[in-house]
This record gives sequence, C-alpha cells and structure tokens, in this order.
Amino acid sequence: MSGSNSYGGSFGGQMSGTATYGAAQPKPAPQPAASGKAGALIKDTTTAGFTADVLEASRQQPVLVDFWAPWCGPCKQLTPVLEKVVQEEGGRVLLVKMNIDDHPSIAGQLGIQSIPAVIAFANGRPVDGFMGAVPESQIRAFIERIAGPAVDDQAAEIEAALAEAKALKEAGDLQNAAGLFASILQVDPGSVGARVGLAEVMIETDGLAEARELLSELPDEQAADPAIQAVLKRLDQIDEARKLGDPKALEATLAADPDDHAARMKLAKIRNVEGDRHAAADHLLTIMRRDRTFEDDGARRALLEFFDVWGAADPATLAARRKLSAILFS
Repeated sequence: MSGSNSYGGSFGGQMSGTATYGAAQPKPAPQPAASGKAGALIKDTTTAGFTADVLEASRQQPVLVDFWAPWCGPCKQLTPVLEKVVQEEGGRVLLVKMNIDDHPSIAGQLGIQSIPAVIAFANGRPVDGFMGAVPESQIRAFIERIAGPAVDDQAAEIEAALAEAKALKEAGDLQNAAGLFASILQVDPGSVGARVGLAEVMIETDGLAEARELLSELPDEQAADPAIQAVLKRLDQIDEARKLGDPKALEATLAADPDDHAARMKLAKIRNVEGDRHAAADHLLTIMRRDRTFEDDGARRALLEFFDVWGAADPATLAARRKLSAILFS
C-alpha cells in the first residue's frame, strides 16, 4: 500500500460497494480467462499457480492481482475496466485474476476482508493496492505509480539513435554519424542533440558554412539553447583563428620574446581551434600570471569563452579552472 495503509483492514477506506467473504449467494460459472493478444497480459491463477504466476513473474515486471468472486457486483464493474487498461498499457504490467471462492487462502494470508481488491506485486512482494470499483482514471494512476510513467516509443527510439550517433562521432566514424544525426532530424526537427551533433560533424569535415546554416533561423527558444550557442561560439572562434596568422611564426616570435602577449593570445586561439585545449589554456594562463592588465584582462575573458565551448565537464575545462582559481586567489 502507499502511505501508511496495510494489507489488513479496509485498505484505507477505499472500498466502494464491496462484498465480504462468505455471503450466501448463488454461484454462477467462473469468468473465463482472457484469450488472444490479451492472454499474454491477463490470466487466471490458482493457489498452486500463485508462486509462478505472481511472485516469480513480478520479478520481471509488476503484476496486479485482482481478487474477485462470481457473486460480487462491484467485481463485475471493475474487472472489465481493469482488463481494458492493462491491455492498453501494452505490457507495462500483467493482470492475474484469482477467484477467492475457489482459492481463498492467498487472500486470507494477505488480510483481504472485502472485494474487489487489487494488489500489485513487484520483485516477489506486495507493494501497493486498492479496493473497490474505482474509475478508469484511478486505475491508470495506480499503474503509473507502480510501473512508472509510460515511455513514448518514438521518443525512446530517437534517444537510442541519438546515443548511437554520438558514439559513432566519438569513434571517428563521421560519415555514419552524420547520416544518423540527419535521419533523427527528419523525424524530430526539434532535436537539439541531433542538430548540434550534425553541426559538429560538419565542423570536423570543414563544412563551416553548412554548420552555420544548419543553426540559423531556429525558433528563439531553440536558438537560445546553451548547446546551440556553444557551437555558434565555436564557429566564431574558428573564423577568428583563421585570420590570426601562421602558428609557427607566432611560436618563433614567442621564443624571441616570451612577453609578447599579443602573439601568445593569437597562438592560444589557434591552438584552441586545432583541438589542443590544454596548450590553449596554458598560453592564456601564462598571460594572466605575467600581466593581468593585458587587453583589460583579455586572457581571462578569452579563457571563459573557451570554457563555454568546451563544456563544464571537459577535462581541459576542469584543469584550467583549477589553475585559474590559483591565479585569482593567490
């Protein structure tokens, strides 16, 4: 049960038009077990079959046990609705029905005193339940509480495809990664992850104009996404670095004059777009150690812009932040 309810007693007063055991009423034929597609999700059980049908099965997925009797009017109201919801949930839970007239011992062990009663089992144990002919909305809420929110199949497929595309990109298989990112965008044009991934592949293959076009004319909410902004900043950094000169010439300049901060700043920006993040950060940190006033603390501002593109969890970001803190607070 949820809250402080226990399996004994009246299940927290949720009973609605319930009937108690042993009422002397005519006993019609038992309800037939569900057949066809529903047969995999709905079945009748016995005392002997309870362990396999409920306890063991609940170790794989939640099982709802519907305790009913043929003479119980509210049971006849609840069971069709319960079966309908379980079938529509498509396997998130199983439904097992137990006729307490024929098999009273399990209900007695659970302290059930009135029916209809539905108890959910998970991992071989009872975990929650309700009593009475509750409406369909309450049954759905109960199942969501037991099985968790329903997963959108298409959303799950897109998430899996996105993870695969990212793995391909990380492994250097840029062609297949690009194809998969593009396929995701055809299905879900609003996928920021796929758009960012495809733009990054374009950048890696020198398709800078194509990457910028892919990220242009997005809705304001999507354009403001930090991941989109990071790729746009990366494109700006690449455009800038390509105008800063020959890195070998800049290295020669620094060898002759280590305090040429302008040359060092340019080299830092070039190393950044080349992918040598640690070298890029070290150049900027060197400028900060030697002259914090250079370009109005420009080295620190440039380093923070690098962090925006690299991401907070990138190893280069973490290492550079530690060194930056040591400089700022020394």
